[in-house]
Amino acid sequence: MLEGIIVKGIGGFYYVKTENGIFECRARGLFREENLVPLVGDRVKIRISPEDNTGYIKEIKPRESQLLRPPVANITQTIIIMSIKEPNINLWLLDRFLVMAEFEGLNIHVCINKVDLERGDKVKEINNIYSKAGYSIINTSIIDNKGIDELREKLKNNITVFAGPSGVGKSSLLNKIHPGLNLKTGDISRKTTRGKHTTRHVELIEIDSNSYVLDSPGFSSLDLSFIEREEDLGFYFKEIKEYSGDCKFISCVHYKEPDCEVKRQLEKGNISNSRYENYLNFLDEIKSIRRY
Repeated sequence: MLEGIIVKGIGGFYYVKTENGIFECRARGLFREENLVPLVGDRVKIRISPEDNTGYIKEIKPRESQLLRPPVANITQTIIIMSIKEPNINLWLLDRFLVMAEFEGLNIHVCINKVDLERGDKVKEINNIYSKAGYSIINTSIIDNKGIDELREKLKNNITVFAGPSGVGKSSLLNKIHPGLNLKTGDISRKTTRGKHTTRHVELIEIDSNSYVLDSPGFSSLDLSFIEREEDLGFYFKEIKEYSGDCKFISCVHYKEPDCEVKRQLEKGNISNSRYENYLNFLDEIKSIRRY
């Protein structure tokens, strides 16, 4: 049997990259009985039919991680990509992506793309907010070639999910990092300044033999229903989690409670107002979900 990694899955067919090339495979019926569905990113063993050179997946190796949206296995990090302009950066959406990635326990980097379009202090302001929150920031531009080498280095020896809304330049960045890819990129509509969806299925893109990127379909929103308790939300804001242990009440949600260390740090400027406002926004949403 050959060993490989599932790089694409469409309509019950799985494309497995091995040392002998990529083979179109189906999953054996036993997986259905085990309620196990092969995922892109799975490391598998396959048996090839000599008649038509297609294969069957015979074994799925234990997963190191698994995401539900997008459905993918063995991701080692996520790079959340937002554009500073065209479309304008949306911190509410960025914080939403960060909460999701923190929940999944992923290593996270924030990439601010199209920085050539901003000549003011907006990029520096965003960098300050998120570096203060504890994230590594990469500023990129395919026009100025800014940050491309740094981004390429981050991808080495990882399976990375590129997350972010449509139109922020995920495919363009990958084309710049690996010019041979020729990924389709979408135009920005002049009327809506929103990106058109250009990625239709989940697929791992090979950067080199040990480095893959998932250019996942763009998302316009992320559901927070996976957070079961209001007090759990703070665990997914790194800076709030850092200070919450010093709050008077264990169940403090950092809103109206007395002796709240998070609010003290907010007043001192150690937590940004925009992050805290989005935290409260998400908190209200979770309360509404739990109410119904």
